[in-house]
Amino acid sequence: MAIAPPTRRPSAGLGLGLGSTAPGRRSAAHRLGHDPAAAWRHVDVMLLGAVAALAAVGALMVYSATRGPGGEEPLVTSFLMRQGGFVALGVVVGTVVAGVDYRRFVEVAPLAYGAVMVGLFGVLSPLGSSQNGTQAWFQVGSFQLQPSEFTKLALILGLAAVLAQFRDEVDLRRFGTCLGLAVLPLGLIMLQPDLGTAFVLVAITLGLLFVGGAQPRHLGALLLGGVIAVGVVVNSSMLEEYQRDRLTVFLAQDDSDVIVGGSQGEAYNLEQSKIAIGAGGFFGQGLFEGSQTRLSNVPEQHTDFIFTAVGEELGFVGAGSLLALYAVICWRIWRAAQLARDTFGTLVCVGVLAMFLFQLFQNVGMTMGIMPITGIPLPFVSYGGSSTIVAFAAIGLVVNVHARRFS
Repeated sequence: MAIAPPTRRPSAGLGLGLGSTAPGRRSAAHRLGHDPAAAWRHVDVMLLGAVAALAAVGALMVYSATRGPGGEEPLVTSFLMRQGGFVALGVVVGTVVAGVDYRRFVEVAPLAYGAVMVGLFGVLSPLGSSQNGTQAWFQVGSFQLQPSEFTKLALILGLAAVLAQFRDEVDLRRFGTCLGLAVLPLGLIMLQPDLGTAFVLVAITLGLLFVGGAQPRHLGALLLGGVIAVGVVVNSSMLEEYQRDRLTVFLAQDDSDVIVGGSQGEAYNLEQSKIAIGAGGFFGQGLFEGSQTRLSNVPEQHTDFIFTAVGEELGFVGAGSLLALYAVICWRIWRAAQLARDTFGTLVCVGVLAMFLFQLFQNVGMTMGIMPITGIPLPFVSYGGSSTIVAFAAIGLVVNVHARRFS
């Protein structure tokens, strides 16, 4: 299917007289560097500031969780240095994404989708590497490339391009087309298996379909089918027993057979996570002073369970401030979606918002025992190369849409 250029909506800038500028005068102003519609003049500084603060807190918490048991000399700084490198690379990628007019990504969307499909097939081959029972990475030297992370961006761009072409008229056939775009990568990710990333793709798809004009009865049927599919997967042989236990342990926290005293139980992560967050109290135990963190009692604390380090060492105040930064980011993304010049821009922002919101709720929720443990990273804070780069690229898309709302 050929993807048409995105439809344009009346710009908010027209009311300010920007739209009535004569071509000759506009060109002269542009040459002099005084074009009021220039993209650099409309960069969302508040959004970028919140992202920078989150990345800084993330690097600090990664260092706290990996500096060594008890913080004894010599301190381990390798994880901090790598995370700093990931953030720097993410900033470069995000800047490049923000610098190219987002409307050009309509043409790039099919290529991006095809590239991640090749990556998802490749990672299931002998070229892929396995960790904790999931085959989801390409090992490139010391760097692990995870194609499923980049699938999030490709799906956002692909669905946004298709839905923008439909112009809020999504009948059953078109609904099926969009669903097919999501199901293909979703199936490959389930074969890894990576249920957490699969959930993120479902959240992105639902968010885009809802805003893109899908009918409520179709969305209701999709939700019902999704619940049934999750039940089938959890009770099938697709997942290992320990993986099923991780997904369901939060439902049986009061079961005496599940509550764990030793490190061999499937509920160990959850128990230690709740202990760490609870120990932080209101103001926290102090940076680098968290007992659970210093003793490395929380498994995977620098990645999936990084929020426990925040809760223990910075307390309710620190954790609340972290969530406030996420609230600012979500608000600015939603604002960019509302101000976007065209439907494609709106849908791109909605897709990014759905991705961040679901990952935030799922990651924080699993550390507190109210959501299943799925291994979803906390954006900008968790240690990881692919996830950090994708998060910055997603912000680059939002900045791009917001900055070009007058052009």
